[in-house]
Amino acid sequence: MLLQVVLLLLHCLASTLGQYELCKSLVSTDEGSVWEHYACQPKSASMKDYMRIKVDPPGITCGNPPERFCTLENPYLCSDECDASNPDLAHPPQLMQDRERNGLITYWQTVTWRRHPEPLLANITMSWNKSLELTDDIQITFEYGRPTIMILDKSMDHGHSWQPYQFYADDCLDAFNMQPKRVRDLSPANITRVICTEHYSRWVGSKNDKNVKFEVRARFAVFAGSRLQNMDSLYTRMESMKGLRDFFTFTNLRLRLLRPALGGTYVQRDNLLKYFYAISNIDVPARCKCNLHASQCLLQDGNLQCQCEHNTTGQDCQRCKKGFKAKSWKAGSYLPAPNGTPNICKTANSVSSCLDCECYGHSNRCSYIDYLNIITCVSCKHNTRGQNCQHCRLGYFRNASAELDDESVCIECNCNQMGSVHDRCNSTGFCQCKDGATGAKCDDCVPGYYWKQGCYPNLCDEEMLLCQNGGTCYQNQKCICPPEFKGVLCQHSRCEAGKDCNTASSPHFSTATLLLCTLLGHLLTRLTPH
Repeated sequence: MLLQVVLLLLHCLASTLGQYELCKSLVSTDEGSVWEHYACQPKSASMKDYMRIKVDPPGITCGNPPERFCTLENPYLCSDECDASNPDLAHPPQLMQDRERNGLITYWQTVTWRRHPEPLLANITMSWNKSLELTDDIQITFEYGRPTIMILDKSMDHGHSWQPYQFYADDCLDAFNMQPKRVRDLSPANITRVICTEHYSRWVGSKNDKNVKFEVRARFAVFAGSRLQNMDSLYTRMESMKGLRDFFTFTNLRLRLLRPALGGTYVQRDNLLKYFYAISNIDVPARCKCNLHASQCLLQDGNLQCQCEHNTTGQDCQRCKKGFKAKSWKAGSYLPAPNGTPNICKTANSVSSCLDCECYGHSNRCSYIDYLNIITCVSCKHNTRGQNCQHCRLGYFRNASAELDDESVCIECNCNQMGSVHDRCNSTGFCQCKDGATGAKCDDCVPGYYWKQGCYPNLCDEEMLLCQNGGTCYQNQKCICPPEFKGVLCQHSRCEAGKDCNTASSPHFSTATLLLCTLLGHLLTRLTPH
């Protein structure tokens, strides 16, 4: 009796501890105590402690060589200094993620805009080597003014490709040709829309207005209410609305800083030392993405790793364990609330499946081919093919960082149709390029060629095929010649040999034109009365 009470308490604890925070609990049945499994996910945490920061271009961080700078509040009091060789005056990138103590604000800082009008550009790339899901607002704290133009990008494939998350500008129409919007303007139907906001870029002249946000809570609130009390509604939408879960998923983030704070005026060229970027903190509240197959995520060998349940494995619990691949892997489901569906990987003897059928999780059906005496997988998914779904379809190549049973094992070639011979690529993702084209996707041209829906040879350029006799090269496609010269490279004179070239610029008439003019002259003479 006491055991049953304990088991009942454990079951109640599983239901009340928090939404999807336990993967399983012991429950009492007529047949005895059994494990009851649930969909589960790790708790939210600040990911600033785990992120790796990289800034570029090289030399963008101030201090080498030492440099003076001013502030927008005191633009002509330029007594501050950045010096990388002095720990008290250095502003390295790691100060964007340190724990500031004793009220001392530390920050990363760039060089000043001393090379104006050349743009002052800086990229900050944050990586975790792990799929994460946002749980609250991203917040970036700028010292000495927020940028007037910047872009927040995200990657879902460890930085191989990027897509914009949000645009920021003091004038969205001018900077990005986009109408300004706020998250509160969005509806449930377009909540994943990428917007441009002016809210965090305009100069207000207050030292307290330091923060730039990517608003996550406001998006959650569209489904869960302003106080996020109806999370079941949000989780239901996560299951039913295509792309919603992916919208909050990322492996990398990138800040593209395109123009610094200007102090509410135009650029004042007589004092460029007051224009720069400085960031004291980047906070990214998120949880490890474990596909609802783990309630814990721990740091192992320097990387975050889901502690997988439900017979799953992998950094994101993204595949079934060996011996549990009789059915295709599936992510857990939030539904039905409040415990969801675990979608446990099954052993081969727990379902009706052929024991000799190994499809690496890309198919759950096999067929026996009698005359070949082989068993082959049927309807391979995830862009795979072959007897065991072990090869990639034409137009895809093997993802070297993924195991054979990973859903993302095959990556699309994405060959440029204009620059490549066909849509297939080699095992490293390089496409076969047409003459003059180059690059992994054949979307660029080798020197001596220009791009115009494909690569075409330069008719002229600034190095080898120079326009002659004062001609100018127009877009590498033709020479614009002075009036007295002609030819592809303006290499021929319009003057005929032995004639006076001083009249070369006067109009030249053909013999037929002169004959026609003579006939018209005679006709006019006859018609004119004497």
